[in-house]
Amino acid sequence: MPASRPLRADARRNREALLSAAREAFLGGDADVHVEDIARSAGVAVGTLYRHFETREALIEEVYRTEVDDLCAAPSDLLDRYAPDEALRRFLLLLVDHAAVGKGMSVALESIMATDSPIFETARTRMVNALTQLLDAGTAAGTVRDDVTGSTLLRALGGICGMRATEGWLDEAQQITALLFDGLRHGAPYAT
Repeated sequence: MPASRPLRADARRNREALLSAAREAFLGGDADVHVEDIARSAGVAVGTLYRHFETREALIEEVYRTEVDDLCAAPSDLLDRYAPDEALRRFLLLLVDHAAVGKGMSVALESIMATDSPIFETARTRMVNALTQLLDAGTAAGTVRDDVTGSTLLRALGGICGMRATEGWLDEAQQITALLFDGLRHGAPYAT
């Protein structure tokens, strides 16, 4: 849909229902779900799905983009509610949860990996920016080391979450993330 013209209320509801149905199917591990099933689950016709998303891959991209949007909106809210180091800790755990969500979508996402879609690079850049925002706040407060970048931290989390194929990986990933967080605070000149 062209971004220049806002959707009518019914079209917006249909789009949201389609995204919700697709998200539920993909995150549930049903990567081979047919667009007809997604449309039926959303309570709309297949033609409505294709009016909103030209291809199945476009729908998958939008589900993933929405997940990233939700994730990357979190730092500002977390910083409003918590001290900078606690906001960072909570966001690191959200990133681990995002990887768990990504595990359910991984097969569906493979269909767009072969395209020239910039979605993954865009998502990576946005996550680095979110981490940088939190690291900068923690550094300014004196509760987080100043020698780690958002890019390095995302790479470390990628290594932690790369073990998704193993049984019980989520618990281990959360434990390793806690160790990583402790390392981010080690040596920080705590504010008095």
